[in-house]
Amino acid sequence: MKIFRGFHHPGIARACALTIGNFDGVHRGHQAMLALLNSEAAQRGVESCVLTFEPHPRDYFAGVHRKPDLAPARIGTLRDKLTELNRCGVQQTIVLPFDARLAAQSPQAFIDEVLVRGLGARYVLVGDDFRFGAQRAGDYAMLDAAGPAHGFDVARMNSYEISAPQARPGSSGPGLRVSSSAVRQALAAGDMQGAARLLGRPYAISGHVVHGRKLGRALGASSAAAGDGFRTLNLRFAHWKPAASGIFAVLVHGLSEHPLPGVANLGIRPSLDPNDVNGGRVLLETHCLDWPATLRANLSGGEAYGKIIRVELLHKLHDELKYDGLDALTAGIAKDCADARAYFASAHAPSDTETRRQTTRDRI
Repeated sequence: MKIFRGFHHPGIARACALTIGNFDGVHRGHQAMLALLNSEAAQRGVESCVLTFEPHPRDYFAGVHRKPDLAPARIGTLRDKLTELNRCGVQQTIVLPFDARLAAQSPQAFIDEVLVRGLGARYVLVGDDFRFGAQRAGDYAMLDAAGPAHGFDVARMNSYEISAPQARPGSSGPGLRVSSSAVRQALAAGDMQGAARLLGRPYAISGHVVHGRKLGRALGASSAAAGDGFRTLNLRFAHWKPAASGIFAVLVHGLSEHPLPGVANLGIRPSLDPNDVNGGRVLLETHCLDWPATLRANLSGGEAYGKIIRVELLHKLHDELKYDGLDALTAGIAKDCADARAYFASAHAPSDTETRRQTTRDRI
């Protein structure tokens, strides 16, 4: 998949089948839309293209109005969004900076400058609640009316629903609308299975392993349970407001042939100094429960730093806690490790095969 920042690049396709949106989480509704987009692009002999925004428009307006509560919790990082778009077969993605100029652009100017001259749209697919342009004045009807004059077809996709968790097989009960808001609600409630149903895969965060305070390797180092301490792999979550937070049983991909079970803290680490090396940023700190001997030797030499790993958050153990001192923190981490081991030993934990199947299925 080709990725462009803005649309003033010579490598952008001259014509495309286009969809527009934030695509936070790239959930099953998004996946259905992208499958239709790819089909329409193939029929027209053009490339499939996603136009998305960074920052999220609501992040921008939250900053302008100094009202951080207006910003939505972020499901995934830009890296994870682009990874999933690529997995869904999208051929090119345009990441458009959402700034004052774009916020003030009229709907007609957006059609003329972005869709027609910038991207050469031949087909435009939008959701049933799509709005665009300054003051969200543009809607599907306006886009549909502009299509014939500018040489592009317009289509609208209705809400995507899945069966409600309590629905019995074969029942015709009400469905559950799949949306980024629904994913955020599931993650905020710690319902990782519910989030996975909406996403079509386990909820995961990926990124480069970065340096931390290296406190974990010292915590409990003298304890038989801790072995050489609670060494962690640290990933930064670029947004200040993640949709999930707390302590989780996880699987770590990217360090060995098979995923490694672990326990992770996603959040601001309230028991530590906020002026640490990561500057109080949101961090995903993951401790693998059993390090293979060869991998432990490599990690001791620092070779994990800079590696790209993916951490699947499978089960929430509890919210972040503030411990009174390092001894209490060490005991708390030891209990979290024991609880994570119990989860993986239970019948509720998915196998490696099941998590890989969830990641690749339901592309529609």
